[in-house]
Amino acid sequence: MTRIAFVGAGSTVFMKNIVGDVLSRPALADATVALMDIDEKRLAESALVAQKLVASLDAPARIETHTDRRAALEGADFVVVAFQIGGYRPCTVTDFEIPKRFGLRQTIADTLGIGGIMRGLRTVPHLWAIAQDMREVCPDALMLQYVNPMAINTWAMGARFPDIAQVGLCHSVQGTAGELARDLGIPVDRLRYRVGGINHMAFFLELVERLPGGGERDLYPLLREGYRAGRIPLESAWNPRCPNLVRYEAMMHLGYFVTESSEHFAEYVPWFLKSHRPDLIERFRIPLDEYPRRCEEQIAAWEAQAARYRAAERIEVEPSREYAATIMNAIVTGEPAVIYGNVRNRGAIPQLPEGAAVEVPCLVDSSGVQPTVVPDLPPQLVALIRTNLNVQELTVAALMTESREHVYHAAMMDPRTAAELDLAQIRALVDALIAEHGDYMPAFLRDATRPTPGTRERSR
Repeated sequence: MTRIAFVGAGSTVFMKNIVGDVLSRPALADATVALMDIDEKRLAESALVAQKLVASLDAPARIETHTDRRAALEGADFVVVAFQIGGYRPCTVTDFEIPKRFGLRQTIADTLGIGGIMRGLRTVPHLWAIAQDMREVCPDALMLQYVNPMAINTWAMGARFPDIAQVGLCHSVQGTAGELARDLGIPVDRLRYRVGGINHMAFFLELVERLPGGGERDLYPLLREGYRAGRIPLESAWNPRCPNLVRYEAMMHLGYFVTESSEHFAEYVPWFLKSHRPDLIERFRIPLDEYPRRCEEQIAAWEAQAARYRAAERIEVEPSREYAATIMNAIVTGEPAVIYGNVRNRGAIPQLPEGAAVEVPCLVDSSGVQPTVVPDLPPQLVALIRTNLNVQELTVAALMTESREHVYHAAMMDPRTAAELDLAQIRALVDALIAEHGDYMPAFLRDATRPTPGTRERSR
């Protein structure tokens, strides 16, 4: 019987999607799902939803709840990780409000930039703690890691715990494929594509349509012509506040379409968000402070959604875009599947540093997650990706060597931060953020005069 531990199970909607996918697979329907969270109220809500999923699907699964992480991990075959250290309040708010005082505006701040660096510093020590527990109580388990900043986390995990099997998972590749199919008016199942790069900065290296009568056609000429002529419906399928102008503009100059949304991509590069060029923000309709806005909307909507879950006798299960159940099913049954995963670079993309976290096609079967090689990343994409890898590498180095100086260095190398602030401002911004985050920061960054109580995990 398969045992699945879910760390951060108080993320009820995300848990529902993953557990619903899992229990819909015959080979996984009798799994034991161990839900773990430190927020007992949210854990109880998630357990109620999970039990209703079991009843709705008539599955012989068993649901457990735990506030003790090691108890949940004991004997696990798979460990799903989905938490956010410090939650929306105070930490996400801090990551936006303090940079704003320095004149540095952000959109999402969860992957790169000063917000991504701070989130990585808060998050990695907790992933390392989970990995240490796994080493002791479920050493053969696979970690399915859904926590941002994905690339920093995956790189740091591989650097300190190379013996723990892990894959970082995102839905940007499959989500973007769906958007491109919509933009072109083509059924998504007729697309064939190949993607490579890093999380949130991977690119569609091939994008073709399988023609009904046989053969294929390259879709890039249609994308370029449609964008120039204004025929592409640029409204995002996922976020009506932010059309895909940034991504299409980048494609016209770089030659390839990026996997992450325009509001994300705009803050990974120095070209679109400039305080002295408000015309660019208006032209490309970039929503500043987008992530806090989303969080506020989700918080406002949650109580009504939770009430619907409590009242419902049955919960409808629709397939999600997530890869977790596909991976588990392939490993348990041996039936092969192909997913896009974030993995430690061991030659998967030869042009990028060894050990970095890369996002590539992966074959999954009873042997586990096996990355395939993407040897042909064009030089302009390699150069752009390196600007983000510099920040990720220095953040990981700060954590591995417990060096505050490398935190400054990471911020100095960030394309967006460096485009706005000078070196002294960057150092002052880092100091202000570390001081404000306080006990959420790893011990080596805390003020030596302060007590160092344990940090806190909050569900995603």
